[in-house]
Amino acid sequence: MQSVLNAVLPIFALILVGYLSARRGVLGPAAVDHLNTFVVRLALPVVLFQSMAGITWGEIDHPGFLASFVGGMAATFVLSFALDRRKSHRLADKSIEGLGAAYPNTGFMGIPLCLAVFGERGLPVAAIAAVLTACVLFAGAIVLIEMDLQQEKSLGRTLGKVGKSLATNPLLAAPMLGLMCAALHIVIPTPILRFTTLLGAAASPCALVTIGLFLAQPAAACEMSTVWRLVILKLFLQPLVTGALCFWVFPMPPLWSHGALLLSALPIGTGPFMLAKLYGREAAVTSRAILFSTLISVLTISLLVAWLG
Repeated sequence: MQSVLNAVLPIFALILVGYLSARRGVLGPAAVDHLNTFVVRLALPVVLFQSMAGITWGEIDHPGFLASFVGGMAATFVLSFALDRRKSHRLADKSIEGLGAAYPNTGFMGIPLCLAVFGERGLPVAAIAAVLTACVLFAGAIVLIEMDLQQEKSLGRTLGKVGKSLATNPLLAAPMLGLMCAALHIVIPTPILRFTTLLGAAASPCALVTIGLFLAQPAAACEMSTVWRLVILKLFLQPLVTGALCFWVFPMPPLWSHGALLLSALPIGTGPFMLAKLYGREAAVTSRAILFSTLISVLTISLLVAWLG
């Protein structure tokens, strides 16, 4: 039990600090956007770059991990579509809800949690999971939304717009640049390495405080049955599917199987909310689902870490 507290309690304590700071007016509403921008565009990309730049082929040659993690996300996304039988619901809205059901918070919570549970050797696991979430799930949802909302149903224009968006996304570009450095055996100079280490050290605490600030924002009224559907799919179905795949279908080292299961059990990240706001769709459902899944994950993640030992 002590090991569970040592790994999980600091994570949720930082989230609580952000929540209380917002509720007591220590940090205003603008702090969410500013801290989020700092983490997404500076600190977290540096962490991903540094982890990928020093990686070896043996550390990423785990096709079972890729199949298990992506399979869990895909199954949850598809089932969310199947359970939404509202004929009035557009493809864009179903895509955002499906993204909410399948989108683990790999960037903000996954990296600090893997560092706490597995140490430095868990960083490549979390970094690859973050890239898969951005490249496969997030990109797929954007394609569906663009295809639904664009007046001209041009697949070429849609794919071009998505490709440009992904190429300029620092959470995707940074680890890809790091992988290129690793493939070309480029050694990062010591001054640059120290700079990235210092900047990257701010990513985890700032990201966790940002989650707390976001959760403190008032949520609008929404359909609670949809909220609970997303929460149940995310916290229970996705880790169930991922665990079945990584333990019984695709053999892999314990670090990668345990990492896949733990990362798939994370609460809903802020990606679906950001997409809903970006495209002017209903954001109340996703924001409430993020809140409830994060609160419930305090228990589920603690139990899972204890079970994994």
